[in-house]
Amino acid sequence: MSSPVQLDLTEGVATITLDRPEAMNSLDVATKTALLETVRAVADDPAARAVVLTGSGRAFCVGQDLKEHIEILNSSSPDELFTTVDDHYNPIVTTLATMAKPVLAAVNGVAAGAGASLAFACDLRYLADGAGFNLAFANVALSCDTGASYHLQRLVGRAKAIELLYFPRTIPAEESLSLGLATRVVPADELSGVVGEVAAQLAAGPSVALGAMRRSVAYAAGHSFEESLEFESSMMTLTGATEDHARAVAAFVAKEKPVFQGR
Repeated sequence: MSSPVQLDLTEGVATITLDRPEAMNSLDVATKTALLETVRAVADDPAARAVVLTGSGRAFCVGQDLKEHIEILNSSSPDELFTTVDDHYNPIVTTLATMAKPVLAAVNGVAAGAGASLAFACDLRYLADGAGFNLAFANVALSCDTGASYHLQRLVGRAKAIELLYFPRTIPAEESLSLGLATRVVPADELSGVVGEVAAQLAAGPSVALGAMRRSVAYAAGHSFEESLEFESSMMTLTGATEDHARAVAAFVAKEKPVFQGR
Protein backbone atom coordinates (compact mmCIF):
# COMPACT_ATOMS: atom_id res chain seq x y z
CA MET A 1 0.00 0.00 0.00
CA SER A 2 1.49 3.35 -1.06
CA SER A 3 1.90 6.26 1.32
CA PRO A 4 -0.75 9.00 1.23
CA VAL A 5 2.09 11.52 1.30
CA GLN A 6 4.89 11.47 -1.26
CA LEU A 7 8.26 13.19 -0.90
CA ASP A 8 10.67 14.04 -3.71
CA LEU A 9 13.99 15.75 -3.01
CA THR A 10 15.73 16.96 -6.16
CA GLU A 11 18.50 19.58 -6.33
CA GLY A 12 17.58 21.11 -3.00
CA VAL A 13 13.81 21.26 -3.60
CA ALA A 14 11.69 19.03 -1.36
CA THR A 15 8.27 18.50 -2.91
CA ILE A 16 5.63 17.13 -0.53
CA THR A 17 2.57 15.79 -2.35
CA LEU A 18 -0.68 14.83 -0.67
CA ASP A 19 -1.56 11.70 -2.61
CA ARG A 20 -5.16 10.64 -1.98
CA PRO A 21 -6.69 11.90 -5.23
CA GLU A 22 -9.69 9.60 -4.93
CA ALA A 23 -10.57 11.39 -1.67
CA MET A 24 -9.56 14.87 -2.88
CA ASN A 25 -6.55 14.61 -0.57
CA SER A 26 -8.70 14.82 2.52
CA LEU A 27 -6.90 14.28 5.78
CA ASP A 28 -7.56 10.97 7.50
CA VAL A 29 -5.44 9.84 10.43
CA ALA A 30 -2.99 7.96 8.20
CA THR A 31 -2.44 11.01 6.00
CA LYS A 32 -2.04 13.39 8.94
CA THR A 33 0.47 11.04 10.56
CA ALA A 34 2.46 10.70 7.33
CA LEU A 35 2.34 14.44 6.67
CA LEU A 36 3.63 15.24 10.15
CA GLU A 37 6.51 12.79 9.75
CA THR A 38 7.33 14.23 6.33
CA VAL A 39 7.33 17.92 7.24
CA ARG A 40 9.47 17.19 10.29
CA ALA A 41 11.96 15.22 8.20
CA VAL A 42 12.15 17.99 5.60
CA ALA A 43 12.57 20.69 8.25
CA ASP A 44 15.54 18.82 9.72
CA ASP A 45 17.19 17.94 6.40
CA PRO A 46 19.88 20.46 5.34
CA ALA A 47 19.70 19.06 1.81
CA ALA A 48 16.15 20.43 1.55
CA ARG A 49 16.74 24.13 0.89
CA ALA A 50 13.23 24.98 -0.36
CA VAL A 51 9.93 23.19 0.16
CA VAL A 52 6.86 22.82 -2.05
CA LEU A 53 3.52 21.55 -0.72
CA THR A 54 0.99 20.37 -3.31
CA GLY A 55 -1.72 17.81 -4.00
CA SER A 56 -2.35 15.13 -6.61
CA GLY A 57 -5.41 14.99 -8.83
CA ARG A 58 -8.04 17.71 -8.93
CA ALA A 59 -7.75 18.99 -5.35
CA PHE A 60 -5.02 20.48 -3.21
CA CYS A 61 -6.63 19.33 0.04
CA VAL A 62 -10.23 19.51 1.22
CA GLY A 63 -9.37 19.28 4.91
CA GLN A 64 -10.61 16.70 7.39
CA ASP A 65 -11.76 13.37 5.94
CA LEU A 66 -15.43 13.54 6.92
CA LYS A 67 -16.11 9.88 6.13
CA GLU A 68 -13.55 8.80 8.71
CA HIS A 69 -14.77 11.64 10.95
CA ILE A 70 -18.27 10.13 11.02
CA GLU A 71 -16.90 6.66 11.72
CA ILE A 72 -14.93 7.93 14.71
CA LEU A 73 -17.85 10.09 15.90
CA ASN A 74 -20.02 6.97 16.02
CA SER A 75 -17.34 4.80 17.61
CA SER A 76 -16.61 4.07 21.25
CA SER A 77 -13.82 6.68 21.34
CA PRO A 78 -15.15 9.87 19.72
CA ASP A 79 -12.67 11.99 21.69
CA GLU A 80 -10.11 11.10 18.99
CA LEU A 81 -11.81 13.66 16.77
CA PHE A 82 -10.62 16.50 18.93
CA THR A 83 -7.25 15.20 20.08
CA THR A 84 -6.26 15.26 16.41
CA VAL A 85 -5.92 19.05 16.60
CA ASP A 86 -3.15 18.77 19.20
CA ASP A 87 -1.75 15.48 17.90
CA HIS A 88 -1.69 16.28 14.19
CA TYR A 89 -2.93 19.63 12.90
CA ASN A 90 -1.06 21.90 15.31
CA PRO A 91 2.35 20.22 15.01
CA ILE A 92 1.99 19.94 11.20
CA VAL A 93 1.22 23.61 10.68
CA THR A 94 3.75 24.71 13.31
CA THR A 95 6.52 22.82 11.54
CA LEU A 96 5.39 24.11 8.16
CA ALA A 97 5.23 27.72 9.34
CA THR A 98 8.43 27.80 11.40
CA MET A 99 11.01 25.73 9.51
CA ALA A 100 13.96 27.94 8.64
CA LYS A 101 13.64 27.64 4.87
CA PRO A 102 11.25 28.93 2.20
CA VAL A 103 7.95 27.06 1.84
CA LEU A 104 5.70 27.36 -1.21
CA ALA A 105 2.20 26.04 -1.86
CA ALA A 106 1.34 24.87 -5.36
CA VAL A 107 -2.44 24.96 -5.10
CA ASN A 108 -3.54 22.74 -7.96
CA GLY A 109 -7.24 22.65 -7.03
CA VAL A 110 -9.64 23.46 -4.24
CA ALA A 111 -8.10 24.03 -0.81
CA ALA A 112 -10.78 23.82 1.87
CA GLY A 113 -10.85 23.85 5.67
CA ALA A 114 -7.53 22.68 7.07
CA GLY A 115 -6.28 22.38 3.48
CA ALA A 116 -6.68 26.14 3.05
CA SER A 117 -5.05 26.68 6.44
CA LEU A 118 -1.99 24.67 5.38
CA ALA A 119 -1.61 26.78 2.24
CA PHE A 120 -1.93 30.02 4.25
CA ALA A 121 0.98 28.89 6.44
CA CYS A 122 3.29 28.81 3.42
CA ASP A 123 5.31 31.85 2.38
CA LEU A 124 4.08 31.95 -1.21
CA ARG A 125 0.93 30.49 -2.78
CA TYR A 126 0.79 29.80 -6.51
CA LEU A 127 -2.71 28.91 -7.71
CA ALA A 128 -3.85 27.12 -10.81
CA ASP A 129 -6.46 29.24 -12.56
CA GLY A 130 -9.19 26.78 -11.63
CA ALA A 131 -8.19 26.51 -7.98
CA GLY A 132 -9.71 28.29 -5.00
CA PHE A 133 -9.97 28.52 -1.22
CA ASN A 134 -12.92 27.73 1.04
CA LEU A 135 -12.96 28.33 4.80
CA ALA A 136 -15.51 25.57 5.22
CA PHE A 137 -15.45 25.20 9.00
CA ALA A 138 -18.82 26.85 9.73
CA ASN A 139 -20.52 24.50 7.28
CA VAL A 140 -19.79 21.60 9.65
CA ALA A 141 -20.38 23.65 12.82
CA LEU A 142 -16.72 23.69 13.86
CA SER A 143 -14.32 26.46 14.75
CA CYS A 144 -11.32 27.17 12.54
CA ASP A 145 -8.05 25.31 13.05
CA THR A 146 -4.58 24.61 11.65
CA GLY A 147 -3.55 28.23 12.12
CA ALA A 148 -6.39 29.81 10.14
CA SER A 149 -7.15 32.34 12.89
CA TYR A 150 -3.52 33.48 12.83
CA HIS A 151 -2.54 33.44 9.15
CA LEU A 152 -5.81 34.40 7.46
CA GLN A 153 -6.21 37.79 9.13
CA ARG A 154 -2.56 38.60 8.44
CA LEU A 155 -3.18 38.00 4.76
CA VAL A 156 -6.54 39.76 4.32
CA GLY A 157 -7.16 41.77 7.49
CA ARG A 158 -9.41 40.99 10.46
CA ALA A 159 -12.74 42.10 8.98
CA LYS A 160 -12.34 40.12 5.75
CA ALA A 161 -11.05 37.10 7.68
CA ILE A 162 -14.17 37.09 9.86
CA GLU A 163 -16.39 37.44 6.79
CA LEU A 164 -14.73 34.51 5.01
CA LEU A 165 -15.04 32.36 8.13
CA TYR A 166 -18.66 33.30 8.89
CA PHE A 167 -19.86 32.87 5.31
CA PRO A 168 -17.90 30.02 3.71
CA ARG A 169 -17.71 30.01 -0.08
CA THR A 170 -15.19 29.04 -2.67
CA ILE A 171 -12.98 32.04 -3.39
CA PRO A 172 -11.83 31.65 -7.01
CA ALA A 173 -8.22 32.09 -8.00
CA GLU A 174 -8.42 35.63 -9.36
CA GLU A 175 -10.31 36.89 -6.30
CA SER A 176 -7.78 35.10 -4.10
CA LEU A 177 -5.08 37.07 -5.89
CA SER A 178 -6.86 40.39 -5.34
CA LEU A 179 -7.41 39.60 -1.65
CA GLY A 180 -3.77 38.68 -1.06
CA LEU A 181 -4.41 34.96 -0.56
CA ALA A 182 -2.51 34.09 -3.74
CA THR A 183 0.94 35.18 -4.83
CA ARG A 184 0.28 34.43 -8.49
CA VAL A 185 -2.34 32.67 -10.61
CA VAL A 186 -1.13 30.58 -13.55
CA PRO A 187 -2.74 28.23 -16.09
CA ALA A 188 -3.14 24.78 -14.55
CA ASP A 189 -0.77 23.13 -17.01
CA GLU A 190 1.95 25.64 -16.13
CA LEU A 191 1.66 25.43 -12.34
CA SER A 192 4.27 22.74 -11.76
CA GLY A 193 6.80 24.42 -14.03
CA VAL A 194 6.32 27.90 -12.57
CA VAL A 195 6.56 26.70 -8.97
CA GLY A 196 9.51 24.49 -9.87
CA GLU A 197 11.42 27.47 -11.25
CA VAL A 198 10.72 29.61 -8.19
CA ALA A 199 11.61 26.80 -5.79
CA ALA A 200 14.82 26.06 -7.67
CA GLN A 201 15.81 29.73 -7.46
CA LEU A 202 15.20 29.74 -3.71
CA ALA A 203 17.00 26.42 -3.24
CA ALA A 204 20.06 27.89 -4.96
CA GLY A 205 19.97 30.95 -2.70
CA PRO A 206 21.63 31.74 0.64
CA SER A 207 19.60 29.28 2.70
CA VAL A 208 20.59 30.48 6.16
CA ALA A 209 19.79 34.08 5.22
CA LEU A 210 16.42 33.17 3.72
CA GLY A 211 15.56 31.15 6.81
CA ALA A 212 16.61 34.06 9.01
CA MET A 213 14.36 36.41 7.06
CA ARG A 214 11.45 34.03 7.53
CA ARG A 215 12.14 33.77 11.25
CA SER A 216 12.50 37.55 11.60
CA VAL A 217 9.18 38.30 9.90
CA ALA A 218 7.39 35.69 12.01
CA TYR A 219 8.97 37.01 15.21
CA ALA A 220 8.09 40.62 14.43
CA ALA A 221 4.42 39.67 13.95
CA GLY A 222 4.09 38.99 17.66
CA HIS A 223 6.65 41.27 19.30
CA SER A 224 7.35 44.95 19.83
CA PHE A 225 9.47 47.09 17.54
CA GLU A 226 12.33 47.09 20.04
CA GLU A 227 12.19 43.31 20.48
CA SER A 228 12.09 42.85 16.72
CA LEU A 229 15.20 44.99 16.27
CA GLU A 230 17.00 42.87 18.84
CA PHE A 231 15.98 39.68 17.01
CA GLU A 232 17.08 41.17 13.68
CA SER A 233 20.47 41.86 15.25
CA SER A 234 20.81 38.22 16.30
CA MET A 235 19.91 37.07 12.79
CA MET A 236 22.49 39.42 11.29
CA THR A 237 25.11 37.93 13.59
CA LEU A 238 24.03 34.45 12.53
CA THR A 239 24.09 35.13 8.79
CA GLY A 240 27.24 37.24 8.94
CA ALA A 241 29.17 34.20 10.08
CA THR A 242 28.06 31.97 7.18
CA GLU A 243 30.17 30.73 4.29
CA ASP A 244 27.56 32.08 1.90
CA HIS A 245 28.05 35.63 3.22
CA ALA A 246 31.82 35.38 2.74
CA ARG A 247 31.29 33.99 -0.76
CA ALA A 248 28.86 36.76 -1.64
CA VAL A 249 31.17 39.54 -0.49
CA ALA A 250 34.14 38.05 -2.32
CA ALA A 251 32.06 37.61 -5.47
CA PHE A 252 30.88 41.23 -5.24
CA VAL A 253 34.44 42.53 -5.04
CA ALA A 254 35.45 40.29 -7.95
CA LYS A 255 32.37 41.37 -9.91
CA GLU A 256 31.24 37.75 -10.15
CA LYS A 257 27.96 36.01 -9.40
CA PRO A 258 28.07 34.14 -6.07
CA VAL A 259 27.37 30.43 -5.88
CA PHE A 260 25.67 29.71 -2.57
CA GLN A 261 26.11 26.45 -0.68
CA GLY A 262 23.40 26.91 1.89
CA ARG A 263 25.75 27.19 4.82
